[in-house]
Amino acid sequence: MNIQVKDNLTISDIQKEFEEKFQYLKLMFFKKPHSEKEGSAKKDLLNSTVKLTNIRHKNGKIAFDENIAVNELEQLFKDNFGLNVQVFRKSGKSWIETTVTDSWSLKKQNDQGKELSELSF
Repeated sequence: MNIQVKDNLTISDIQKEFEEKFQYLKLMFFKKPHSEKEGSAKKDLLNSTVKLTNIRHKNGKIAFDENIAVNELEQLFKDNFGLNVQVFRKSGKSWIETTVTDSWSLKKQNDQGKELSELSF
């Protein structure tokens, strides 16, 4: 999978592209980075209408597959574009940060989200 990071795109554009592949995961963008095994502050959450030109360092693309660990993907966004992202997983009707399971692959996270969301609550 490739995600393009370009001036004319919004956070929502990136989120939609990611969620087409991983429907039980979502990328959230924040003003500040989070520490390992810690969540991001809700007050630092960026609105999905923000244009990437206002928050990233350069244009380019990120190439990855479903076997990449969540923490590695988050680091790619940080290292390549200065973007602070956090992966969230669907759990029933809620979305939870994957802080404790950041070492899991995107596939494992997505499979877990599907399983949890199919359970009746």
